[in-house]
Amino acid sequence: MKCLVTGGCGFIGSHIVDRLIDDGHEVVVLDNFSANNEVFYMDDRANYVKQDIANYPFTRTFYDGVDVVFHLAAESRVQPAIENPIQAFEKNVLGTAVVLQCAREYGVKRVVYSTTSAAYGLNEPPNVETDKTDCLNPYSVSKVAGEEVCKMYSNLYGLETVCLRYFNVFGKRAPDAGQYAPVTAIFNRQKKAGEPLTIVGDGKQSRDFIHVQDIVEANLLAATAELKEFGEVFNVGSGTNYTIQEIADKIDSENQKYLPPREGEAYTTLADISKIKSVLGWEPKINLLEWIENGQK
Repeated sequence: MKCLVTGGCGFIGSHIVDRLIDDGHEVVVLDNFSANNEVFYMDDRANYVKQDIANYPFTRTFYDGVDVVFHLAAESRVQPAIENPIQAFEKNVLGTAVVLQCAREYGVKRVVYSTTSAAYGLNEPPNVETDKTDCLNPYSVSKVAGEEVCKMYSNLYGLETVCLRYFNVFGKRAPDAGQYAPVTAIFNRQKKAGEPLTIVGDGKQSRDFIHVQDIVEANLLAATAELKEFGEVFNVGSGTNYTIQEIADKIDSENQKYLPPREGEAYTTLADISKIKSVLGWEPKINLLEWIENGQK
């Protein structure tokens, strides 16, 4: 296949790019390098285009001949989205609409859209795709709006779309700073620097963690599976959770300190993954605690 990956220089996107190329596919990456990352990951076997996904006139021709689009580019940082909601909506709603329109115009077969479990907000876990959304900030509102745009393009225009709601993603290349940095990466950075691991609240809050390679597998299945319905949303989590204290103790049980709890955060996240198992035949393979014990390989 010829594949286009938006946001393909970031944490998750770069892993998808590498896997697609390893599997023999041609890959074009659209990325404007605007994320607040210290490192952007590039594979010299891919074709990179530095451009904003929302720039319709300058990006549309790159969809020519593309079979599948993996759409990961987004404003994914909560605080910047709160401070500048217009920019978040431009990237996450308008940007998604431009991606879908370009895909439609150039006959792309399918678009796989990366979205977020933040859609569930403070809903009681385990969260199932039929739960009512509970968006707490411009980031989650804009990502859920992107889901609705995908559904509309499937229903109105016949464009095949699949939406994947990620829970807490961990693995190599994960950012180690910011609110959406996986706690494993933050703890690793702190341990390497000889600093205490900072545990927010009492440490008893629990999260559903999913490895980035399991995310890659979900994307590939979503891109190729024979589906009866499109515009559908699928949870991508492990279906189990661990407390922050458990994770901290695995990484460094001696050097820890506690910070005040953050307001507006769910105390527990947990994915119901029955749908993605039954429809896509996907199951998570990498366990968080085993990954830490095995040297995070």
